[in-house]
Amino acid sequence: MSNPNRSRRILILIALLCFVVVIVYAFQSSSAPVVSNTESKQEEQKEEIIPTENITHLEYPALLPNEKIISHTGYAFVYSEEHEQAKWIAYELTKEETNSLFERTDKFLVDTFVTTGTAENSDYLKSGYDKGHLAPAADMGWSAITMKESFYLSNMSPQLPGFNRGVWKRLEELMRSWAIDNSAIYIVTGPVLTSGLPTIGGNRVSIPNSYYKVILDYTQPEIKAMGFILPNESSSSALTSFSVSIDEVEKATGIDFFPALPDDQETTLEKEHCTSCWHWQNVKSQSGSSSPKREGTSVQCSGITKAGAQCKRMTLSENGRCYQHGGE
Repeated sequence: MSNPNRSRRILILIALLCFVVVIVYAFQSSSAPVVSNTESKQEEQKEEIIPTENITHLEYPALLPNEKIISHTGYAFVYSEEHEQAKWIAYELTKEETNSLFERTDKFLVDTFVTTGTAENSDYLKSGYDKGHLAPAADMGWSAITMKESFYLSNMSPQLPGFNRGVWKRLEELMRSWAIDNSAIYIVTGPVLTSGLPTIGGNRVSIPNSYYKVILDYTQPEIKAMGFILPNESSSSALTSFSVSIDEVEKATGIDFFPALPDDQETTLEKEHCTSCWHWQNVKSQSGSSSPKREGTSVQCSGITKAGAQCKRMTLSENGRCYQHGGE
């Protein structure tokens, strides 16, 4: 027959042990650090980021069948023979590379790397359109070779003077500012190419209705991305009004940007449109001066004289015309 006193003591002992376990667990839970959702997401992002040296050509978009990448020293691109200009141009721009050491050459050259042939200077003559840089000369001033390559006609697209020397130039300057602010950024830029565009010149160079840029900052503490779509026209609007998610740029262009990123990360970055994540005021360049202004040097007036020749006057007007031909 069992002893009731002994059973009672065993039950009391078990109850005391359970009480001690509960007290210890509660103490450990209360002393553990509290991590907010934001901090948790930031830590998760830090853990997931892949060192850029382990990603080959992070800036390259996905290739379609029969497309091939042409590489120069400072940038790479895919050329559209149908439109006689680059479909996209991609490059990394570092803080150090914003310090332009070499002046513009202003010598536009046929790109012999494009075996099918590129546009020619004659295509733009008397067209009323600028040979607008896709990868700007001021981004390529860190060596004599890159500066020369920035003037290949494969890097040009027909841009209205007011666009090229106005809002497009402002966006280029902002990109250099972001490269300084974030140590390095990846840029993909180009025209929005569609069927049925009007053309200029004997080579039938398409005149795009709009242009795009997509930017990726893949450095800690916060990786981020941004897209832009701008109509090929003069504008004094704030650059934020042209900012969009990269998903929107992909819809407009049919290009898959930054496919080398992990899928989950690519999806998150490309759907976001966080204007507050970026600084929208230009910062100082490495040399201590403002972002390079060489994109605004004087150019030959695009007006036509009564004799039918292009005006020989030089102008700084955003619309590309001297005072006699309606310059601003």
